[in-house]
Amino acid sequence: MSSRILVVEDDRDIADLVAYHLSRAGLRADIVSTGSEVLDHVRRDTPALVVLDLMLPGLSGLEICRLMRADPRLASTPIIMLTARADEEDRVRGLELGADDYVTKPFSPKELVARVRAVLRRTEASGPDTVLRFGPLVMDLDRHEVTEDGRMVRLTAKEFLLLEYLLDHRGRVLSRDLLLSDVWGYRYTGGTRTVDVHIRRLREKLPATGGYIVTIKQFGYKFVDTP
Repeated sequence: MSSRILVVEDDRDIADLVAYHLSRAGLRADIVSTGSEVLDHVRRDTPALVVLDLMLPGLSGLEICRLMRADPRLASTPIIMLTARADEEDRVRGLELGADDYVTKPFSPKELVARVRAVLRRTEASGPDTVLRFGPLVMDLDRHEVTEDGRMVRLTAKEFLLLEYLLDHRGRVLSRDLLLSDVWGYRYTGGTRTVDVHIRRLREKLPATGGYIVTIKQFGYKFVDTP
């Protein structure tokens, strides 16, 4: 069965264009045009991914992102934001709130589909029952769950993948460009600040172990070998 994508966009022409290209890629698309409709829709029938415009009537895209990440049922649902090219601060705020990626308008529908498929490959792939451990941190890859000192930690799809990559490469110094390539999975053009935002969010969500993610000045990050 094809993955179902929720397209949240108040410009019907853009929404129809996105839905058309998603369908050509073998994906199903539902369209919602106002922010006030989104939460009821995703709670009733959670999609595989949400393509979310920032500027919406009713609730804004940023507020929708914040509310989804605060809801345990929706916290891991991937979100790709659509933003105007000039809205850099809003893009950064969206990443800080837990968006997995963003595409700036005007955009190439083929690029958007490529990004959707890249995120889906990482969130829908099922691997062996593997558990990564680091001190009080336990990461169950099969269940897609993270606990710290027995406390469940809610991570976005991209935060989960970034943490998994850091744990898999403990002790290695990882450049921001390498993280963008290997975690985001394609040639990302959003700038390395994206990595910094996600690292900061991991540190905030993992108070007992986030400090073991060490900043390597002017280069990148390293997760230390042992707690």
